[in-house]
Amino acid sequence: MVLAWAILAGLCLSYAQQGPTSSKSETVAPRKKGETVEAEQPKIPTKFGKKEESEIPGGLPTFRSDVNTVQLDVAVLDNKGRFIPNIPRGNFRVLEDGVPQQVAGFNMGEAPMTVCLVIEFSNLFQQYWGETWYQTLTAAYGFIETLKPEDYVAVVAYDLRPEILSDFSTDRRATHEAMQRLRIAAYSESNLYDALVDTAERMSEIEGRKSIVLISSGMDTFSKLTFDKTRRALQTHGVPIYAIGLMQALREWYDARGAMGAIQRLDFLQADNQLRTFTKETGGQAFFPRFYGEFPSIFNAISQAMRNQYTLAYQPSNQAKDGKFRKIKVELVNPATNEPLKIVDEKGKPMKYTIVAKAGYTAPREVE
Repeated sequence: MVLAWAILAGLCLSYAQQGPTSSKSETVAPRKKGETVEAEQPKIPTKFGKKEESEIPGGLPTFRSDVNTVQLDVAVLDNKGRFIPNIPRGNFRVLEDGVPQQVAGFNMGEAPMTVCLVIEFSNLFQQYWGETWYQTLTAAYGFIETLKPEDYVAVVAYDLRPEILSDFSTDRRATHEAMQRLRIAAYSESNLYDALVDTAERMSEIEGRKSIVLISSGMDTFSKLTFDKTRRALQTHGVPIYAIGLMQALREWYDARGAMGAIQRLDFLQADNQLRTFTKETGGQAFFPRFYGEFPSIFNAISQAMRNQYTLAYQPSNQAKDGKFRKIKVELVNPATNEPLKIVDEKGKPMKYTIVAKAGYTAPREVE
């Protein structure tokens, strides 16, 4: 393990000194809702929460919606986490509060990702050169290496408060420079709720395919927000969260040796359930690796779910502007029999599949 840590430290130093080999460098963010762009002045906001100007990046998806239209990004994955393509529009059924909706818009494709990497970096668990410190950086660096040149990524670290280490950019040098700041944790607080809501709120106006990749223990120690308020805020902002839960093997090791008390064991189980809740309700996924060898398959599953999606749009039958939460369920059905759709592999064998979509949205409230 000491050798592995030394290798990681060497890699970190190498990234800081050399950076990526690509000569292409730009730091811009996707267009925000409602902003128009004139042909002779191609300018857009670029900063995470600030407005500056830069050139428009080519190939970014832009989907627009108003208060009377609901847009869903849906991923259909097989039991190995691979995206299942070419499912016809007629096989999708959308239920809102149990009522079938008429799908008006449908599209399938692959697009660049806009990702905010949110990393827990607290003295609570990430002590310098500790096992969880090493696991945290391994997961973060490993995910960054899977990004494509056209993907946009920002890095946020949190302990007592969230801190933006790098803004949305395709420049991997800026990303690796941000990661170099993760050396020695300062505080022993881990305010997960505040960090997630702050990030989701900042990303809510970004159009196109966007998500939060969270590397965290799932613990929250001192957030201003409660668990319920966090759930409602994340549902409202609608940014999918993909979480990688830390310390799974370490917890089992301590538990097997009687070094973990009942209260601590319950705290960790609650932390895992919080990650599952946040990811499921926003249309993401939660992963709980016990071995480092699981990371590549996890990164691939996240990439498959985020890059390849079906985009569905519908006008809800319930147009009441009451500010209430509406539950959404997406199903695959055979329209001839109204039964669940059966998908087979290349050998003709039935496949198990998972539908990933957000659990609902909060209806707008009419201003009096």
